[in-house]
Parts: sequence; C-alpha cells; structure tokens
Amino acid sequence: MELYRSAQVLPAGLSAEILEPTHFLQTDFWASFKEAHGWKHFRIYGVYKPADYLSSFAGTAVACFTCSILTRSFSLPVVGNVSLAYIPMGVELSQTPEIMAESVAYGKFLSDFSYSLRNFLDKKTLCLRFDIPVDLYTLEDREVYRRSIPCGFAPNNIQPPDTVLVDLSASSEEILGRMKSKWRYNIRLAEKKGVQVRRASSEEIDVFYDLYKTTSQRDGIAIHHKGYYKDLLQRGEYNPDAKVNLYIASYEDEALAAIITLFAGKEAVYLYGASSNNHRNLMPAYLLQWKAMEAAKEAGCQIYDMYGIPPTDDEGHPMHGLYRFKTGFGGTIVHRPGSLDIPLSFLYRFYVVGERLRNFWYKRIKKLLAGR
Repeated sequence: MELYRSAQVLPAGLSAEILEPTHFLQTDFWASFKEAHGWKHFRIYGVYKPADYLSSFAGTAVACFTCSILTRSFSLPVVGNVSLAYIPMGVELSQTPEIMAESVAYGKFLSDFSYSLRNFLDKKTLCLRFDIPVDLYTLEDREVYRRSIPCGFAPNNIQPPDTVLVDLSASSEEILGRMKSKWRYNIRLAEKKGVQVRRASSEEIDVFYDLYKTTSQRDGIAIHHKGYYKDLLQRGEYNPDAKVNLYIASYEDEALAAIITLFAGKEAVYLYGASSNNHRNLMPAYLLQWKAMEAAKEAGCQIYDMYGIPPTDDEGHPMHGLYRFKTGFGGTIVHRPGSLDIPLSFLYRFYVVGERLRNFWYKRIKKLLAGR
C-alpha cells in the first residue's frame, strides 16, 4: 500500500479513479472546523490492490481512496506529550455495502493502512482510531461483525453507532405516511396552535445556546462552549459544500425549541437539538424536525440522519425518550460497529485504562451523584 499527501503525486492515470468518502465528517469543511477547535488535520491518498483484501471486489487491479485524518496532542502523567490520530467515518473501500461488510478483509486493510501511515504521524501517536462506515440493520449482525473483525474496539465511541435514517427520496406524503400516527398528529397540532418555525442566522446563537443550557441541565448532557456552535454556524451559513442551518420554533415570540442541521451532498444530519421547559404541550420539536426534513429534501438531500439513539427500545435507558422520539419519524434503524483502535505504541494500553476510568467517572459516578 502506497500513501501520498496529495492527489497530484499519485501514479499517472489513477487520480480520476479516487473513491471519495460520502460522510460529512470526511469533508474538508468539517476538518477545517475541527482544526479551529484543537485538532490538526491532513488528507491522505492511498493506492492499493483490492484483490489483496476483498475477494468479492469486481473492479480494477489497483484502486485509490482518500480520507481525512484528525490528530490531537495531549499530556499524560510521567509520559508527557502524546498524540491520538482519528479518522471519522472512514476509510471507505467501496460504496457497495456487501464489500464493506467483509469484516475480516476490512480489518486487515485497516491494520495495513495504519502501519503504512506511521511515517505521516507524530512518533508518539498512541493509536489510529476509526469509526467504521458500515451500516448494519440488526443488533445480531453488529455483534457478529464486531466478533469477526480482527481489530480491537475502542473503550469509547466517538460518533454515535446507532441512528435512524429517514428516506427523503420519497414524496412528502410518503414520508409523513411512514411516521407513527401520533407524530403526524403532533406536527399538525403544532401548526394549528400557532407554532412558527424559521431559519435563523448565527446572530441568534444566544437563543439556541440558552435553550441548549436548559436541555443540558434537564437531561444531563455535556455541551461545548457557545463559541463552538457559533463558529460552526458562521462557517456553514453560506458554504456551498456543507450548509449549516439553525431552525427556531417559537410561540407568541417565545423561543421554545431549536435545532442545528447540516446538509452536505445527499446527506442531511440533525446535529444538535435544544428545547425549553415551557409549552411542551405544543409539540414544537416535532414541527421543527418536519420543517428541517422539508428543507433538506428541497436542497437535494436523500437521507436525513437523526444522528444518535440508544441501541434498543429499553424503557430503563436514561435516553429512552430520545429513542422513541427519533424512531417515530419512520426511518430505518442502523447499528454501526462503533469506534475501533489500531495501537501504534506500547503506551496505548495505559491510555486505554485511563480512558475507561474517565468514562466510568463521567457516565456512572457523576450521573449517580446528580441523581440521574
């Protein structure tokens, strides 16, 4: 496998055959945004032989791919400065789901790719972390995939592995028809009661952030500082490749709920949602999602990703309400394998122990102390 920093130096005749990634996390827009918030970024181009990994690949003898790589440095006690390399929703070897689901072959490819990448990374890089871009449709299939892939999974998922994908390629009537009847009723109720939804500019970030702080306190979720969301909105307000939108639902001039979405190519993503404790009986969140779906459909998006749910319909799960809300819009539930790590340093094992302890503190102890 040969890796290059630029497509301009690829072997002659191959540059036009590069398989471009499809997920918004792999766009240059997202990379530049994360670079403004503590990460470093570079793009890599790879040349490989598909036959070395994928027996069912019916393509050229040599193939090309590209992916965005984020790196971040931090300090560990005694050890000092180390780095973590992260490839969000990559690498894609094919847009054919059956090929991407070949777990053993894909795992071998990721291992070879990670070791080939060493010369491009800091010498104290602990590991290369991936979010595998493979969609599976049952928990059983995911478990089989996770057991069969010859790589170790990370102690913490970066991106939500479970989500709901709403098909926007159908007509508006069909999309509504796939929703649960109560969801259609709530959309009509919000409209009938006078809830208004508008697309707002980044200048109204205070409205969103005040609602988001209320949501954080109510649901016990961690949020970034206000500047993070404002920068995202400003960068994506007029960006042709990734349009970021702020929608606000109001009643009698009072903001009740707000969401931030991102439209990139054929993909629309519901990134962040916030709501007030007032007038919840007016169902503003339902109308917000529907108006965002209509806007995404008009923009040419074919999928609306609800971006994160609990894995099952478990009433005991602290986020069960989120599961019910997002699945009610009639989309397909997807279970991705989650984040996996390819260790690049013997220090990785110590870092994992620390990460697990940190997860236990924040996800168990702190929530227990807060009564959640």
